[in-house]
Amino acid sequence: MSEPFSVRVTVRGYETDVQGHLNQAVYLNYAEHARWELLHEAGLTQAVLAARGVGPVVLETTIRYRRELLAGEEVEVTCAFSWGTGKTFRVEQTITKADGTVSAEITGVGGVLDLERRKLLPSPQAVFGELAEKPELLGL
Repeated sequence: MSEPFSVRVTVRGYETDVQGHLNQAVYLNYAEHARWELLHEAGLTQAVLAARGVGPVVLETTIRYRRELLAGEEVEVTCAFSWGTGKTFRVEQTITKADGTVSAEITGVGGVLDLERRKLLPSPQAVFGELAEKPELLGL
């Protein structure tokens, strides 16, 4: 598994629900934001991926909610890729409050889609490794 990459996010008031805590769907937005920031830092921008005719896809996501988040709180969202064999890879993410309290753990399974054929490619790590300027950020 790669070393966790992280981004900071401040919970905005409009992201909260009637209970006053972060709406459950927004956790997915934070996770997606961190994944794209990591891909971008590694040199895998949407333009680079589109030029190659591929795109990352999420196949499965599990969220474990640990502690609520309130408007104004600053959190760190980590992201680390774990590679195996086959068409899929895992992404491990944690959302942590400034005081170190884990708010959520997010585990995902992803793949790389051939945008023309609409099929998963057999080796996502090979594609990312070939296209990335900094493959080490992805654990490659």
